[in-house]
Amino acid sequence: MAQKSLLVFGAGYLGRAVLIGAKARGLSVAATSRDPERRAGLEADGITAVDPADTTALAAAVGQASAILVTAPPEGHGCPGAKVLLPALTEAGAYPDWIGYVSSTAVYGDRDGGWVFEDDALNAASLEGARRVRAEADWLDAGRGMGLTVQVFRLPAIYGPGRSVVDRLRDGSARIVKKPGQIFNRVHVDDAVSGLFASMDRPRPGAAYNLVDDAPSPVDLVMADAARRMGLPQPREVDWTDPSVSEGMRRFYLDSKRISNARAKAELGWRPAYPSWREGLEAILASS
Repeated sequence: MAQKSLLVFGAGYLGRAVLIGAKARGLSVAATSRDPERRAGLEADGITAVDPADTTALAAAVGQASAILVTAPPEGHGCPGAKVLLPALTEAGAYPDWIGYVSSTAVYGDRDGGWVFEDDALNAASLEGARRVRAEADWLDAGRGMGLTVQVFRLPAIYGPGRSVVDRLRDGSARIVKKPGQIFNRVHVDDAVSGLFASMDRPRPGAAYNLVDDAPSPVDLVMADAARRMGLPQPREVDWTDPSVSEGMRRFYLDSKRISNARAKAELGWRPAYPSWREGLEAILASS
């Protein structure tokens, strides 16, 4: 039997973690990058690197992949992965067992703290969220039109080693940005990875899954508790409308919602190893 192979389009923080997890599971792995230095770094880590602009190399990689994951964010013209991968799939005559598109919970927009489920109407409140809505639709339409096993994963803020409030507290950049009543979920990178592999084991064409933790919480609570655990003074507080808060961060605070992960648990048998930010922070502190 041929070895299972995973191709990741977009080897950022999540993509890298998935590639490491795939290697640990015995899969052969490949990833795309436009940057020659980054491709060299991928090769040095034992990951086959593909220039997405090289249509011949990309078609070959797609033809060998039993699973394809797209983590790159959408651009103004749509999903950059769809733009090159769909023609490559056609050229290669390939039908991978699983294609996953990583989207964002920003597609739901603001729900004033209410619960959100996958079948709820999408109502993105930001340009980035609207682009995610379009990219989801493009991938799901391609799945139906081309007979591909496409599924969508809506993720909130991803945290983990090297990317958490712990790092910001240590380097002195942490602030407590206040917006009364604002609440949202998070997901530890390891839990995001395990959710994606759970779906690879149980593909469901056209499905959408929220891969989020069990404990939606205000961001100021998380920051304050992390500082206490680390024995550090509380960071200074600023209102979310303060001019010092970046436009990107302010957009993040537009949405307030509680996101359900019930479908992922029921259909994929997935359970987050870090059901709340408390367990996640403890693991990060213990390992650093």
